Amino acid sequence: MAMILDGKAVASQVKEDLAQRVRALRARGVTPGLGTVLVGDDPGSLKYVAGKHRDCQEVGIASIRHELPADASQEELLDVIAELNADRACTGYIVQLPLPEGVDQNAVIDAIDPAKDADGMHPYNLGELVLHTRGELTTPLPCTPSGVLALLAHYGIDLDGRRVCVLGRGITIGRTIGLMLTRADVNATVTLCHTGTKDVAAHMREADVIVAAVGRAGFVRPEDIRPGAVLVDVGVSRLPGADGRMRVHGDVDHGCYAIAGAYTPNPGGVGPMTRAMLLRNVVEMAERAAAE
Repeated sequence: MAMILDGKAVASQVKEDLAQRVRALRARGVTPGLGTVLVGDDPGSLKYVAGKHRDCQEVGIASIRHELPADASQEELLDVIAELNADRACTGYIVQLPLPEGVDQNAVIDAIDPAKDADGMHPYNLGELVLHTRGELTTPLPCTPSGVLALLAHYGIDLDGRRVCVLGRGITIGRTIGLMLTRADVNATVTLCHTGTKDVAAHMREADVIVAAVGRAGFVRPEDIRPGAVLVDVGVSRLPGADGRMRVHGDVDHGCYAIAGAYTPNPGGVGPMTRAMLLRNVVEMAERAAAE
């Protein structure tokens, strides 16, 4: 029987710890504040941002919301970013991706104050991750990779020397999780597969752990995995069901569960952990600032 890596349950424990730390900060007159910038009305983004603010309320973090229409200009978005950079009530913030067509995503990320980069995606913070292959990091880490590693660690899944196949090279996890997996404290061996990779299935069959983040429902099939493999499903596809309603599907076909040693459900696996790591980044930012 495969072990289910329950992200909801683990995220709940993380938030309990963060709530205690927030109470300690508030007792010292410090209230952490999380800002979000949402452009447009993408259903997935709307749901995700709403969940972040519910989490804030749960642990005692102040919420700062900025919402712009889908036709907002890049200049308007950059004005909001400048406002958050200067807002002392905002400890850290994120710009929800994806952004509408025509907006330069990299220019937007570049404009974020690295000290307020709650998503850990600013080039400065990614550069610190690249430079420091061992030891403690005091810059914010990317939330989704952090969530994956925290979830695996909670269930005692040791990655030291394990072969990890990462599917997808997106900035949210594909390109960043390899940096974290190959740090000395994790010590995994990583293969990154993408659209140019020959025979992706062969790489998957050799892997002890598969991190799937391609956004193609059922991409990882039972014949693609080795018995006992750990399956981390980060993909999100929204497809209509028999009743016409849109439903979330992951990258891992459910038939894989009978073969796997452990797997993350989707939804309910990595998503809650990503949100919990976002809160953790903000609390850690507040703690560092309070200690200065």
